[in-house]
Amino acid sequence: MARSGALQDFLDAASAAYDGFAKDPEGRRSLARIVERLKTPGPERPGIGKRLAVCDAHLDTVLAAGTGEPLLDALAERFRAIEPLLEWKARAGDGTASENFPAGHANAMVVGPGGLEDRRDVWLGASLLAPDVRYPDHDHAPEETYLVLTEGEFMHGNSGWFTPGVGGSFHNTPGIRHAMRSGGKPLFAFWALLPQEA
Repeated sequence: MARSGALQDFLDAASAAYDGFAKDPEGRRSLARIVERLKTPGPERPGIGKRLAVCDAHLDTVLAAGTGEPLLDALAERFRAIEPLLEWKARAGDGTASENFPAGHANAMVVGPGGLEDRRDVWLGASLLAPDVRYPDHDHAPEETYLVLTEGEFMHGNSGWFTPGVGGSFHNTPGIRHAMRSGGKPLFAFWALLPQEA
């Protein structure tokens, strides 16, 4: 099974950016396993491209802003090339999310269940928050490593809110409660999840 050139270019850029910015040993171990699994392509799903209004309002500006970090800017550029192929979705909020959360966020699965490359052993995607939006507290079984391309705040477990900064990366252990929130500008971050092997 062959993988499209644009998707492979994005995955190569994501691997390089994570390698350059992820410092947590557990995150690096998780990412190494993800990269190994991605050597085998999965089936691509054509024709799933769909944007939400929050993407039209903020995504192009975020991706074009530049970070001053060549690895991150290359990743943003490769993401821009595949973004029209992605299906952006909103998730349900709860009492921990801000009132503007339903229309103020979007998630896109690049590789993973229902993603452009539909598979179950790796999840790689992105989240966009409009300004002043709080994502709900949530948890999931796969461990997760974030790579943040903008300013914004995150929390996991009992950490309290912290600011990773542009190029910040951190690892979430399986099942840990976590969330994110934007300030006066949009928040954009990538996430890479490693489900347990069957």
